[in-house]
Amino acid sequence: MKVIIILIILTILQNQMILFDFNKNSNYTNWRIVDDVVMGGRSNGNFDLNDAGNGIFSGYVSLENNGGFSMVQYAFETKNISSFSRVSIYLKGDGKTYQFRVKSSIDDSYSYVIPFKTTGAWETIEIPLNTMYPSFRGRKLDKANYPGQQLEMVAFLIGNKKEERFKLEIDSIVLR
Repeated sequence: MKVIIILIILTILQNQMILFDFNKNSNYTNWRIVDDVVMGGRSNGNFDLNDAGNGIFSGYVSLENNGGFSMVQYAFETKNISSFSRVSIYLKGDGKTYQFRVKSSIDDSYSYVIPFKTTGAWETIEIPLNTMYPSFRGRKLDKANYPGQQLEMVAFLIGNKKEERFKLEIDSIVLR
């Protein structure tokens, strides 16, 4: 019986890849903020861990000086993700709409994007990878959706074309 349980657990673990699982000891130094200040804007995002050990992406989006977005991104060594079809993100939002973004290569100028709305409660956001469309500076590109072969970066962005405070609490990001 123990062997069957171990085999079931191994099967479950083999069918997922944890990209990040936040906890009180998480090293989040590879998570970095990119705000519209790179284009002259005035938005201000922050990223830190809270007392529970969750990643907190928070701040203020300003429309001043043609601004309007804040993003936190996490870059890592190339991962072969061809055996996975979706990403599961366990998070707690503030009722606002965010974008989840990925890059096949850190050198790509564009990202693959999918918007999602948060409810204000803890929830699991399930995103089929093949629904993520290519986008550059807010414009959808005439290219195929995300091929899901390799991954070098994930990001969360808020840019709802209005000034607003925001807070997104992230527990885990898992490929399935």
